[in-house]
Amino acid sequence: MHKHITIRPADGTWVVRAGGAVIAESKNALELTEGDRPGVIYFPRGDVAMAFLDTSDHSSECPHKGTASYYDIVSKSSTYENAVWSYESPKDDVSEIKGHLAFALQDGVAVEQV
Repeated sequence: MHKHITIRPADGTWVVRAGGAVIAESKNALELTEGDRPGVIYFPRGDVAMAFLDTSDHSSECPHKGTASYYDIVSKSSTYENAVWSYESPKDDVSEIKGHLAFALQDGVAVEQV
């Protein structure tokens, strides 16, 4: 694993709320920390209400993790563009995050430990 990336089980239960609705809840989330950046919680795909997500055309490249695919969150009141990302084919050193989704914190989208 890259020295500056750490992946570990996230303690407790984590939820994602978007537009007031709970769209993810997991006791099996992972926390990825990269350098001195705040940790990012990755939710197993099976613990996410995928019906709220639409595939986005956006992608990004990380030299350590690979290519990220993005999703929009569509709620009754709003669409949160590129608010979710996933590494569908992550680099070997971070393979634990395959099949997991991370959520960008923004107005209307919250990731919380409960």
